[in-house]
Amino acid sequence: MRVDGTSESALWSPGRRNFTIGLVLVITLAAFEAMGIGTALPTIVRELHAEQWYSWPFTVFLAASAIGNVVGGRIADRRGPGAPLLVAMPTFGLGLLIAGFAPDMPSLLVARAMQGIGAGGQIVALYVLIARVYPERDRPAAFGALSAAWVVPALVGPAITGLLTEHLSWRWTFLGLAPLMLVGALLLVPTVRRLGAGETASPAGAPGLPLAAVGAAAGVVGVNWAAQTATDGNTSVPVVVIGAVALVVLAPSLRMLLPRGTFSGQSGIPVMVLARGLLAGVFITAQAFVPLTLSVVHGYSPATAGIPLTVGSLGWSAGAFFQSSRRDIRREYLVGAGLLLVATAVAGLVLIAPVWGPAWAVFGLWSLGGAGMGIAISSTSVRVLSLSEPQRRGFNSAALQLSDMLGQALLVGLGGVLVAAMSRPGAATAGVVPLDLLLACVAVLCAVRVLRRAAAAGT
Repeated sequence: MRVDGTSESALWSPGRRNFTIGLVLVITLAAFEAMGIGTALPTIVRELHAEQWYSWPFTVFLAASAIGNVVGGRIADRRGPGAPLLVAMPTFGLGLLIAGFAPDMPSLLVARAMQGIGAGGQIVALYVLIARVYPERDRPAAFGALSAAWVVPALVGPAITGLLTEHLSWRWTFLGLAPLMLVGALLLVPTVRRLGAGETASPAGAPGLPLAAVGAAAGVVGVNWAAQTATDGNTSVPVVVIGAVALVVLAPSLRMLLPRGTFSGQSGIPVMVLARGLLAGVFITAQAFVPLTLSVVHGYSPATAGIPLTVGSLGWSAGAFFQSSRRDIRREYLVGAGLLLVATAVAGLVLIAPVWGPAWAVFGLWSLGGAGMGIAISSTSVRVLSLSEPQRRGFNSAALQLSDMLGQALLVGLGGVLVAAMSRPGAATAGVVPLDLLLACVAVLCAVRVLRRAAAAGT
């Protein structure tokens, strides 16, 4: 039964059922890989004798995803979403196989780069296909399904990876997903063949997008590396110079890769892209220090300190389901509400930072924050697709993904520097309180901007 009372959901109608199943399966597998790599990585670097390269599998994946986003979006606009999807999925699958058989860290990093390019390209292509496959009123449900695809991996992904790593090999973290990725691809192929060609001529211009994507990727890597190095206590001149150069490279690249008016939060697509980046940055940055606070201040074990992250994932899914049923509410209002829920949850983390604070409150707070993310993230995707011209859906979908990634990269890096700078012996979390308050203020200011733009635009 559909929410609007009709008898059949557009997601599961005979003409769309296989596409929906394939869409959810592909995202679920990508989520399993993303959730599992962190669990397996300590064993991976130990067996490959590459402890000094610990963070690079993440960094390389992140940078390659930026390139995959932009190039995939450009091809989707010029030739339709079928072309980038049919290249990105095999690239991701081949990356899984190479990682599973990698004899050393350089091989693994090549594999992670392939996975990043594939993941970046396929998510943009899938966004464009969602706009073609589902009527506009059913797109909130489609994005709700994407969010739901992360629930099972968030709940059991790390545990399954841990068991595979302990009893078989970390290599099955990658090899076990490759055949299932093939199944997902086969389910998507009929729809891709039917709807994957270009609809209209691509707009002229933007010849420098691929180069700008490389610049953004290099900038993100440089900023991440400099921030992490500074967090570890190394603030030498070379580190500062590399960080500054990375920002200089990043700035002009983003001017090409994001819609004009994004940084000033102009109405329409720009403010949605800005909100997406700040949502991701605020939530993920605050979340990064939740396990630290619970373990250092309140004595939680590593396993129990990670439970709030699972609770947040469940809240995220619940929020995504809620927004899928609220098609009568303007998307900007849902994004603003989601931002305020995230701000409330992040500000509430201040209460658990002191040793006398009620640590149990984190479970309710992070469920609330996750719900805000589910409501707002899905709504930004729905709104951007509804406002995009068909020949700009790829570019705008890539901009959403880039903003998401950049918000996380910059705010997590800067948050780590702040916490490290303010920490002192016996007070490892002294910087968490000001960081959480600052992040909450950012979310509130962004919510005000979104809601004002919505009010000014009217209905």
